[in-house]
Amino acid sequence: MAVTIKDVAKQAGVSPATVSRVIADNPRISSKTKVKVREVMEGLGYYPNFQARNLVAKKSQTLGVVMENSATLAFQNPFFPEVLRGISTRAHGSQYGLYLSTGATQEEIYSEVVEMAQGRRVDGIILLYSKIGDPVMEYLSKSGLPFSVVGRPFKDPCSISYVDNDNINNTKETVEYLIGLGHRHIAFVGGAVDFVVSLDRLEGYKQTLAQHGIPFDEAYTANQELMGGNEREAIRRLMALEVPPTAIVTHDDMVAYEVIGYLEDLKIQVPEDVSIIGFNNHAISRHLKPPLSTVDISIYDLGLHAAELVLEKITDESVPPKQVIVSSRLIERGSCRRL
Repeated sequence: MAVTIKDVAKQAGVSPATVSRVIADNPRISSKTKVKVREVMEGLGYYPNFQARNLVAKKSQTLGVVMENSATLAFQNPFFPEVLRGISTRAHGSQYGLYLSTGATQEEIYSEVVEMAQGRRVDGIILLYSKIGDPVMEYLSKSGLPFSVVGRPFKDPCSISYVDNDNINNTKETVEYLIGLGHRHIAFVGGAVDFVVSLDRLEGYKQTLAQHGIPFDEAYTANQELMGGNEREAIRRLMALEVPPTAIVTHDDMVAYEVIGYLEDLKIQVPEDVSIIGFNNHAISRHLKPPLSTVDISIYDLGLHAAELVLEKITDESVPPKQVIVSSRLIERGSCRRL
C-alpha cells in the first residue's frame, strides 16, 4: 500500500497540514520540525507528487537563471559555475529546480525571458549581470515577476533586490596595495564599459590615483571596446609607452591570465618587470607561475544570496527590495613585487 501524507503525519507526530507546509518549505515551520518530518518521509519512502501540487498551487518550482551570454560561452568563465553552485544550493533547499537561459544574442535572451515570465515557466528569475540600459532588467522591473540581480543595477538600485560586492572600494584596496609596494605607474585593464561592475572598478582605480596625487592617464587604461578584439596588440601598445606601467590591475583573473601570456610573448616577466593583480580568485589562480594575486569576491555567496532574495519574494510578494553586499578580500600571492 502506498504511503500517504497521513502516514507521515502520524509517525512524525504532527498534523497532515504541517507535513504539507514542510513539503512547501513554508518559512513559518521551524527548522527542527522540517528536519523531523523530512526524516520520516525518507524513512517511509514518501515522495510528494510535486507536479500535481504545482498545478494546484500554480507554481513551477523553478527559478530562471539568465546569463549575459549563451550557456556555451558563459561556462568558459569559472565565475558562472561557481555562482550557479551557490544558487543551486539554496534552490535545492526549497525544492526548486533551475532553468538556464540559452539565448546567444541580446534579442534572444530578451525573448526567452519574456517567454519565461508570460508562460509561467518559472516562479522567479535571477539575472547574473547588470548592464546600462538593459532591456531585460527593464522588462523584469515592470513584469511583476519576482527577480533578483547579481550586480548593482545602474538605474534605481534601491527599487530592485540585488547582491553585489563593494567594487569601488575593492578596487581602491588593490590600487592602494600596489602603491604601497612603490608603484605609481599603474595600468587598468577592464571589461565591457556597459557593465556596471566594469564602471565601478574603473571608478575605484581613478579615485585612488587622485587621492595619491597620481594623474589619470587614458593611455594606461584598456577595455573590451578599446581593444576591439585585439587584446595582444593593446597590451603591446601599453608596454611600449615612453613610461610603461610597472603594475597592471585587471578586471578579472581570466583577463589576467591572457595578459600574462601576452607579456611572456613580449619577453616581459611577471613580477620581475611588471606586477599584475586580478579579481575573482578562480581556483586555477593559485596554481599559475607565479601564483596570481587577486581579490576573492566570494562568488558562491553571491549566488546563495541572489537565490535567497528571489525565493523570499516568491514566498511573500510584500517583502520590500533588499540589497546585500558580500565581503571580499585581497589575496597576496606571487604576481606582485615591491619596487
